[in-house]
This record gives sequence, C-alpha cells and structure tokens, in this order.
Amino acid sequence: MRSIVVLSALALSLAASAAASGTTSLRIRVWPEGQGGRLTTWTLRCDPVGGTHPRAARACRVLASLENPFAPVPPTMACTQIYGGPQVALVTGTFRGRRVWARFKRSDGCQIARWERVGALLGAAGG
Repeated sequence: MRSIVVLSALALSLAASAAASGTTSLRIRVWPEGQGGRLTTWTLRCDPVGGTHPRAARACRVLASLENPFAPVPPTMACTQIYGGPQVALVTGTFRGRRVWARFKRSDGCQIARWERVGALLGAAGG
C-alpha cells in the first residue's frame, strides 16, 4: 500500500514538472511603422491564458494549432519579391517550455506569409 502512495506521488510530481516545462510565456514587441517608429509591447501566457495581450485567448489558440510558429524561413526558400510594409515584430520568452527569439518582418512573400501565420499573436498593431 505504501508503495502505491509513493508511486502516485511520484507520478503527480512528474506530471506537474512536465506541465511546468511546457509553459508558454512570451513578450511581443511590434513596431507598426518600422523599428524607428512607435512600439507596442504585450505579454502573453497560455495555459492558463493571461498577460496584457488584447486577444490573449485567440493568440493562444492560434499558437496551439501550429507545430512550430517561430521557425525562420529556410535560407534556400525561393520567395516572391513583394514588399508587405515596414512592420517589424520581436517575440521572446518561452513556447512549450522552449526558449524563443523570433523576429518577424514583411520584406518579401515568405516573410509576409510567416507574419500572417502568427497574425493573432502580433495583434492589431501588426498591420
């Protein structure tokens, strides 16, 4: 009986540890007119949802639906040479327990698509 109690406590401890390591806590900085202009900053936590992001629940849902939302555009990717605007964003913190440092811009077709994939995270200030 004692071993069942010990095993149960160990299982709960491991579950709590796994949940804590899978946390999402981000700082989102968006420059709608480019880095020389006005800056908007939010925080976002998921599971439970929190922070200062104006649409935190939606941003967390979008992030949860993406396998790797902060992956850069592969260097060998052929991208259309269209300009999407001066907007720049920087996302730092942790996503699913892993460190994040991701810069977003709208300088070509690939970067625009990457921006739009996480558009809910970048919010209305993202353009």
